[in-house]
Amino acid sequence: MPLEQPQAEAAIRALLLSFGLDPDSPELAETPARVAGFWAERTAGYHMDLAAELQALPGELAPVPVILERIPFVSTCEHHLAPFEGHATVGYLPGAGGTVGLSKLVRVVQAFAWRLQVQERMTRQIFDALERHLKPAAWGVKLTAQHTCMSHRGVKTPDVPVTTLLVAGAWEQDPPAAFR
Repeated sequence: MPLEQPQAEAAIRALLLSFGLDPDSPELAETPARVAGFWAERTAGYHMDLAAELQALPGELAPVPVILERIPFVSTCEHHLAPFEGHATVGYLPGAGGTVGLSKLVRVVQAFAWRLQVQERMTRQIFDALERHLKPAAWGVKLTAQHTCMSHRGVKTPDVPVTTLLVAGAWEQDPPAAFR
């Protein structure tokens, strides 16, 4: 279900009021609409159709490994509504599901990044989507990100990358260098 704009705007107005601010001031009058629009973009991944995105390309393609490295992403921690950002490495060795266009792998990362998330679950969701839709002979997902919920609050420790990794199939025992 898409974001309910009027309800989101009312919530932002209430938040501004809780800060002791006047949401009708010239500086803040448009803030509820802007913030609601931001969150509509930030949660667009809930509405992406992965089955439609991960359609095999027509024709006979050589079953060679396909690995995209350093796909940038920004997501939102579901615990603090704070951003975390980093990059994903996503790859597979085509199997029964065939080969998909390279941009489709980026869209899979975006579909799960553009949700309220935790990095561990996001890694698993991308991994499971590859398995379910591509039926690959081997596949892997590696996410490395920095979390503002760690750098801006709590322990206030910046520049601590978090890496999560899953590999399966023929790569489980001997993964390509990108997944080590």
